[in-house]
Parts: sequence; structure tokens; C-alpha cells
Amino acid sequence: MRKHPPTGGKTLRHRGSAKERAGRVPQGQAEQKPAKTIVLVGMMGSGKTAVGTALARMLGVPFLDSDHEIERAAQMSVAEIFARDGEPFFRDREAEVLLRLLSGPPAVVSTGGGAFLSERNRGAIAKLGVSVWLRADLELLWNRVRHKNTRPLLRTADPRQTLANLLEQRAPLYSLAQVVVDAEHGLPIEKMAQKVIRALEVRGDVFAEAPQERTS
Repeated sequence: MRKHPPTGGKTLRHRGSAKERAGRVPQGQAEQKPAKTIVLVGMMGSGKTAVGTALARMLGVPFLDSDHEIERAAQMSVAEIFARDGEPFFRDREAEVLLRLLSGPPAVVSTGGGAFLSERNRGAIAKLGVSVWLRADLELLWNRVRHKNTRPLLRTADPRQTLANLLEQRAPLYSLAQVVVDAEHGLPIEKMAQKVIRALEVRGDVFAEAPQERTS
């Protein structure tokens, strides 16, 4: 005969589904999957790779990094491509790779900081996926990139000022993204990914509808 553990007189609380718990998502897969590819855009250091990896895990879809896909095809780093072939050549390869990723099954895609500046890329994302700008202020961005030497655009005499100039130039175009989610100082990656999911849920056209339960 099975014994049931005593409750100690306390009422057992129903914790509800992931959506009911203020948008929290478990570390495993979410209850819903995207019907289209989610493309993270924004400045270098905004967290596209880290947040994208967590987001893809939560949603149960692949995570793809457009820069890594370009590097794999070219067998050299982004910095090496810039140095050997120039930025225009890189941007053409970037557009080709992005279109290929958008044409595949739903996924989470992280793009390079300059990808969304192209009208061609913005149009492809709007048609085949959904763009999400991870908006971060200059101080947060600088704290994240200041000790890295893998950013060819910041190889200048004053990299912080260069970063500030890039942010000022690019912000108006990033603001054209279909969804905007603000990064926060000290916010854990998982929490930021959850913010993105909640923002996407508001749109109503990103996630596939869950199948209806059949009644007998």
C-alpha cells in the first residue's frame, strides 16, 4: 500500500505553466516553437551569441551564427576576410549566408553588427523571419568588447570613440527591427532570453499555435 507523504497541513500550490509563471521558461525546451526564424541584430557586444544560444535551447530549435557560417565557408576568420578582401566582399558573402539560413527550418540566428544595415538583409529578414534588436547602451557595449581583439572595426587609435560613433550611426537602422528588447546591466543571460520570448509572444505571429486537444 503506497504511503503519501504528509503535507504538514500546508496547501499544495499549483505553479502553473511556463507562460503563467510571469513568462518564465524552464531550462529545457519551451512549450511552443517558433514558426519562423528569429534573427538577433544589434551592436557588437549586445549579447547576440550568448542570448541566442540560450534562446535556441529554450525554444528547442538550432542556433546559428552568421559570422561563423561565413568563416566556415571561407576557411578564415572575419578579421582575415576584412583584411584580405575588404568589407564590400564580406558584406556580399554575409547577405548570401543570411538568405540561406533564413530559407531553412526555423532557428535562432545571430548576425554580425553590420548585417542589419543592409536594406537587402532587412527585407529578407522581414519576409522570411523576424528581427529582434538587442538594444544596449554604450557603457554596456564597451565593457563587453574592450578586452577583445577580434573586432576589426575597433582596431583604431581610440576604439571606445569608434564604438560610440558606430552606435550613433547604426541605432536609427537597428530601430527598424520588428522587435526591440533592452539589455540590462547585470541581467543574467537566461533572463534576457526570457525577455526576448515575452516580446515575441506579444507579436502573435512568431510561434506556431499549439495543437488543440481533442475531446471525446
